[in-house]
Amino acid sequence: MNDWSARDIQAWEYQPLGPFLAKNFGTTVSPWIILPEALAPFRIAQPPRVHGDPAPLPYLQDVSDQKQGAFDIRLEIYVLTPGLKNKKLPPYRVAQSNTRHMYWTVAQLIAHHTSGGCNLRPGDLFGSGTLSGPDAAECGSLLEATVGGRTPILLESGEERRFLQDGDEVILRAQAVRPGFQSIGFGSCFATVIP
Repeated sequence: MNDWSARDIQAWEYQPLGPFLAKNFGTTVSPWIILPEALAPFRIAQPPRVHGDPAPLPYLQDVSDQKQGAFDIRLEIYVLTPGLKNKKLPPYRVAQSNTRHMYWTVAQLIAHHTSGGCNLRPGDLFGSGTLSGPDAAECGSLLEATVGGRTPILLESGEERRFLQDGDEVILRAQAVRPGFQSIGFGSCFATVIP
C-alpha cells in the first residue's frame, strides 16, 4: 500500500499540528491480499530497541509478539518518469528495504490504534507508515532519498528528481523469501502522478 504524502505540504503542516492535508489525498493498493497464515514462515523476532529509546507501555509489550511479531519481507521502491519511458529505460530503483526495520510490530500498531476506542473491523485498510531502513539505500520515501530535496537523484534519461513531478509513476514491490519455502509476492502497487 502507498498512502501518498505531499511532503512539501507535510513539512509545513507538521510543525506544530502534524500531517493532515498532506496525508489525505490518495492511497494505492496492490492487487493481492495476503493472509497472515501465509506469512507464518516469514515471521521473525522484533529487533531490539535502540539503547535509550523509551520502553513501550505495558499494553504494547507481549513476549510472544516480540519473539515472532515482525516480518522479513523485501521491499523495493521505483520511479518511472516520462523521460525514462520515452527512452525505453527501466524504472529507477529509489530504495530497497525490508519490513524487519519496522519500529513497531503489526500487533502493536493494532493495539495502539484501538486502545483509545477507535474500532477496527475485518476488511479495514491499515497502513504501517513509511518503511525505511538504517542505510541511505533503504530510504522509504523520495524526501528521505534526496535528503529533503537537497541531493537530487540523477536518472539515466538525463532528468533529475528531488520530488515527484506530474507524469511520474511510483512502483512499490514486496516479496517474502526464505530458503525451503515458497516465496510470496504482493503484486506491484503502482500509480501515476497526474496534474
